[in-house]
Amino acid sequence: MSDNTPFKPRPDSGNLHAVQSKTNPLGKDYFGEIAINLKDMTNVRTEDGLTIIRLSGWKKVSKSGKTYLSLAVDRYIPKPKEAPAPAPQNDFPNDDDIPF
Repeated sequence: MSDNTPFKPRPDSGNLHAVQSKTNPLGKDYFGEIAINLKDMTNVRTEDGLTIIRLSGWKKVSKSGKTYLSLAVDRYIPKPKEAPAPAPQNDFPNDDDIPF
């Protein structure tokens, strides 16, 4: 595979490449894309109406010597929720049980 071969997306993976020459100091430092399998939206976290997608990245060097970040979606697997603590019990009898 040569460096001129276009990026072929794989599910839940992508790349970020460094901008070679910035003309604007406020411009982006990296560009790229990630292919997310939206059909499988299981094992993701939602907070306040936002879908949180965890990413992992690896610094790599292409055959031409250019450094880039290889990305992968790290599917969130929720931990089982703990059972709520039982309500505190008092040592006083219920008023309904008093016969007067």
